[in-house]
Amino acid sequence: MPFLYDQFPAFYQTMLPDIMVQTVPRESKAHCANCSMTLRDPALGSAQKHLFRSDTKCCTYHPRLVNYLVGGLLQDERPALREGQRRMRERLASRIGVTPWWVSSSQLDQHIYSHAKASFGKSARLRCPYYAAEEGSCTIWAYREAVCSTWYCKYEAGKDGLNFWVSLKGYMNLVEKQLSKYAMLQLDEAYILDDGLVTFYNQEDLTQEHLDEEPPSPAFYERLWRQYAGREEEFYRDCYAIVSSLTADEIQKILGLDGQIKRRDVLRKLESSRSEELPDRLILNPQVTVRWLDTGEVALSAYSEYDALALPGMVYPLLVAFDGRQSTAETRKKIQKELQADLADEVLLTLYRYRILEQA
Repeated sequence: MPFLYDQFPAFYQTMLPDIMVQTVPRESKAHCANCSMTLRDPALGSAQKHLFRSDTKCCTYHPRLVNYLVGGLLQDERPALREGQRRMRERLASRIGVTPWWVSSSQLDQHIYSHAKASFGKSARLRCPYYAAEEGSCTIWAYREAVCSTWYCKYEAGKDGLNFWVSLKGYMNLVEKQLSKYAMLQLDEAYILDDGLVTFYNQEDLTQEHLDEEPPSPAFYERLWRQYAGREEEFYRDCYAIVSSLTADEIQKILGLDGQIKRRDVLRKLESSRSEELPDRLILNPQVTVRWLDTGEVALSAYSEYDALALPGMVYPLLVAFDGRQSTAETRKKIQKELQADLADEVLLTLYRYRILEQA
C-alpha cells in the first residue's frame, strides 16, 4: 500500500512525519492516466450522465496555491516543471488573483465555479489553467495543493474512504493556511495585520473590476505587496525557503490545538476506512438511487453520484430484506430460508461501504 507522502509535495514527508508515513489503501478505481469517468459503456445508458469530458477530466477546478507552494514550483530546476513555471509566471504577470497569501483564480472565475456544480468535469470554461489538455496531465503536480491531493471520483472504501480523504483535506488546508501565514509574518507583519488587506482577502461581492477581470489598481497593488511589489517571484521563493526550513516540532507548534484535533480526526477516519467490521443491524438506505440497466443488472448509488455499484438484478430483493428489525446474521438466515440465497461477507462489506446498506 502507498504511503501518504506519495499524495503530497515531497517536502511534506519530513515536515509532517506522523501523518505522512501512514499507509493508505490504493485508490485503484480512480485512474488519472486512464480516467474511469470518461469511459462510456453503451449498456449503462442514462446511468452515465455524470461522466466527464475527456479533455478536462476532473481538472475543472482552479487551485488556490499558497505562497510557499508557488515559491517551491518557481525555484525547482527540474525540466519537467518548466511548462508549469511558464504558466505560473504568465499568471503573475497578469496580477489577477496574485497576492502575498496565494495565487488563485479571478473573483469572477470563483463565482462561476461556485454556481456551476453540475458542470464539474464537463465544462472547458472551468478547466484548470495548469492542466495540459493535450497530454492529459498537470504541469504543476509536484507542488499541488490540498484539494488536488485528496480528491477522488471513486473510493476503495466507499463512504468511509470519502470521509478519510475529506478529513485529510481539512488537515492539509490548515497546514497550508498556517504555514503560508507564518511565512508572511516573518517577511513583514503588515501582510497579516493590515485590516484593509484582511477585508480584501474576505471580499465576496463582484465589483466592476472583477467582472471585467481587471487587475487591482496600481496604488492598491503597491499596498498589497509593499516592498515586494514588482518582485513577487522573489517573495514566493522567500516564503518557500522559510517554510521548507521548519522542523516537524516547529510546524506542530504553528498548527496548535486545531492541528492536534484535525490530526486525530484524520487517523480515526483512516482506521475506519480500513475496518472490515459490519454494523450489527443493516437497513437498505432509503436514499439509494436505483437504475435498472438494459443488461438486467441494477445500478445502485448512495454515497456519491460518481460511484455506482452494478449488481445482478436478482440481488435487489435480497437487499430489501435488510429492514433493520433483525441483526445482520438473523437477516441472512431469513434470506437463506425464504429465498434460498445469501450474500457473502465481502459483498455485504462492499454494500455497506457504498452505504447501499447502512447502519440501522
